[in-house]
Amino acid sequence: MTLPDLHVQEVAARAAHEANRAWCIAHGDHSQPAWEDAPAWQLASAVEGVRGVLRGNTPDQAHEEWMAHKAADGWVYGPVKDPEAKTHPCMVDYDDLPSEQRAKDAIFVGVVSAVLRAGGLL
Repeated sequence: MTLPDLHVQEVAARAAHEANRAWCIAHGDHSQPAWEDAPAWQLASAVEGVRGVLRGNTPDQAHEEWMAHKAADGWVYGPVKDPEAKTHPCMVDYDDLPSEQRAKDAIFVGVVSAVLRAGGLL
């Protein structure tokens, strides 16, 4: 039995979100809410990231698309992530990200790819 494509995409987004949340917690960042508690913009960003993986995005391409999406929504670089002020310390080129942040992009793409393959979409 195969799941509908949109359901598989949501499952992939949720899995990647939770994997990245766990990575953040392991590195002392407790700011990431659980999927059930995440704001709509954060859920939409994860789903858009899944669509990028479907288009073949690598971790660096995923970051560049994430950053372009954020910039289009008014986000800018800031030393602290602040959803109200729309500032984020990861609003920099992929090569300028700290290794922990580059790892988050790799985790996202890896988890999404695994779920999409299991769901028959890759």
